[in-house]
Amino acid sequence: MNTSERISLGKTRDLARELRKLRRAKAPHSILPVVMRRVGLGDCYFHLDSPIGPVFIAYNNTGISAVMRARNANAFERSFWRRYARPAYPLTEPPERLRRSLIARLSGLGKKKMKFDLKSLSEFERAVLLKALEIPRGEVRPYSWIAREIGRPKAVRAVGTALGKNPIPLFIPCHRVVRSDGRIGDYAFGKKAKQAILIAEGVDTQELESKALAGERFYGSDATRIFCFPTCRQAKRISNLHRVSFPTEKEALESGYRSCKICRPVAAA
Repeated sequence: MNTSERISLGKTRDLARELRKLRRAKAPHSILPVVMRRVGLGDCYFHLDSPIGPVFIAYNNTGISAVMRARNANAFERSFWRRYARPAYPLTEPPERLRRSLIARLSGLGKKKMKFDLKSLSEFERAVLLKALEIPRGEVRPYSWIAREIGRPKAVRAVGTALGKNPIPLFIPCHRVVRSDGRIGDYAFGKKAKQAILIAEGVDTQELESKALAGERFYGSDATRIFCFPTCRQAKRISNLHRVSFPTEKEALESGYRSCKICRPVAAA
């Protein structure tokens, strides 16, 4: 064996020793969630404080995929697996930009469009949730409004079912959708949670309920001859002196009032 062969053999042995060491090496636990998310084999998650207490937030390359309440991380992981048939991996620290974006959205300061993973939903369900995203903070719309806006005016019950399956409550604001009679209605996290979120957004839920029970579902201005949903920003500008209430859209139209172009209580002609 010549000199060059001995050097080559020595390098090969050195390399083999280094490779054997790799069997004993362990990657940091924090690397797993990031790697799995990047290759599309799982979602990362973390918990975040919200107006209804701590929630678990899951996200992947597409966007936020789930918002759930759970007793603990293990319970969240089981619920996530049952619904999506894929794992969710905990993060010790969430990405700071995402955390700030979520907090800003909850406080009403977030303006940047958020990304969501809705691939587990049907086309109809996605249409319902994307329409709910258009409802401004501090305002509500009835199920029938969403059904009409997406071109399915008779699918009011199906709209309610789709909202009940919303995988990302709080950030896709199904809490801003109320019953067609104007009352608060149900919510994925319960009616009390729905009221708490709406109150945090500036909605007087007690007044909303009492007006609905009294049959006051629309407000009109006798100065502009325009009528709106009660929480519409235009309706909030109507003084008591000029406010007129209506139980139905039909009665408002027959009284010579026009539908508000902002909240659209009646479909555009």
